Amino acid sequence: MGSVVLNSVRKSYGDMHVIKDVSLTIPDGEFCVLVGPSGCGKSTLLRMIAGLEEISAGEVHINERNVTEVEPKRRDIAMVFQSYALYPQMTVRENMGFALKMSRLAKTEINQKVNDAAALLGLEPLLERLPKDLSGGQRQRVAMGRAIVRKPQVFLFDEPLSNLDAKLRTQVRGEIRELHRRLKTTSVYVTHDQIEAMTMGQMIVVLRDGRIEQAGTPLALYDQPANLFVAGFIGSPEINQLRGEVVINGNITTLRLKDGSLLALPAGSRVQNGQQVVYAIRPEQVNVVHEARDDALAAKVTAVENTGSDMQLFCDTGGGAFTSVFKQRLAVKEGDNIWLQPKLSGVHLFDAQSGLRIACAEDE
Repeated sequence: MGSVVLNSVRKSYGDMHVIKDVSLTIPDGEFCVLVGPSGCGKSTLLRMIAGLEEISAGEVHINERNVTEVEPKRRDIAMVFQSYALYPQMTVRENMGFALKMSRLAKTEINQKVNDAAALLGLEPLLERLPKDLSGGQRQRVAMGRAIVRKPQVFLFDEPLSNLDAKLRTQVRGEIRELHRRLKTTSVYVTHDQIEAMTMGQMIVVLRDGRIEQAGTPLALYDQPANLFVAGFIGSPEINQLRGEVVINGNITTLRLKDGSLLALPAGSRVQNGQQVVYAIRPEQVNVVHEARDDALAAKVTAVENTGSDMQLFCDTGGGAFTSVFKQRLAVKEGDNIWLQPKLSGVHLFDAQSGLRIACAEDE
C-alpha cells in the first residue's frame, strides 16, 4: 500500500488550463473519491496520477517516491476503467492473468494469483467463460480482478459503474467497498455521482473547473460545506437556497426575503446588518407547522411525491422554490398553504457575493 501526494500539479493544453495548482494528500490505505460535474478535471487528475497524462507543472508522489517522470507501468498502480476492456477471445482466467503473463511470471504463480482474486470476487465458477457469456456486473468484476492480481500500491477507478444499470451499480458499489475493506489498498475513485461519492468514500474531493473546492470526510462536506457550490453539489435532493438581506434589530437577527417577509437566523451568526446572504437548508432539516411563526416560512404546496419510504413536498415560498423531505406521511396535498420551519441547527449561511460559508457559533 502507499500514499498518494500531489504537489501543485497543473495541466494545460496551450492556453487552456485544465488542472490549476492542485495539492492533495491521500493517506495510505484511504478510499478517496474525486467527484464533480462533467469537465471539472477529475478524470484528467486520475490520469496524471497514473502517468497517462503528462503533467505541465508540479509533482506526483506514490508511496513517498517521486513518480512524476516515471512511466505508468513502473508506478505500481492498477486501473479499472468505465469500459471493461476485456479481450473477447480470452477466457476470464486468461484476461485476469494476461498482465502477469506479459511480466513473464511462472504459470503456477499466475494461476495462484488468479485463483486468489477469483475467490475474493466470487468469480471461480466463471473462470473458463468468455466475456460475451458474462453480465455487465460480472465483466466489471473481471476487470477488477485483473487489477487485483497485480497487488499494486494504488488502485485507480475511472467511473467504473457508469455502464451498469441502477440495481447493478448498487450491488457492485457494495462489492468495491467490501474489496477495499479486505485489501486495504489505497484507492482513488472518479465519479460524477455524488451519491456514489457519499456512500463509498472515506475521503471526498470536490472539484470544479480544475480546482479543489473542498476535501474531507463525507459528513464534513455534508454538514459543513465550504461554499455554495459544495452545498449544492453534495446532497440529494439538492439543498434549498433562499437569498435575502440581513436585518439586525437589537438582539434579533432575521433575513428579509424577496417578498419582504422575515425569517429568523441562528443565534451567533457572523453577519452584518444589510449583508446579502444565501440561507441554505437541506430538505430533511425542516418541520411542518400549522401556524405562522417568526422562524417559519409561509409556503404553498405545488406538488407532493410519495415514494413509500418518504414524502417529498415541493412548495413556493416568499424566497422562492423549496423542497422538503419527511419520513412520516403528512396529511398535505397540492394547493395547501402550510408553514415550513427549518431546524436552526441545520441552517447554513453563505455570503451572496463570494459564495463562501459564513461562520456561526456552532462551527466553533
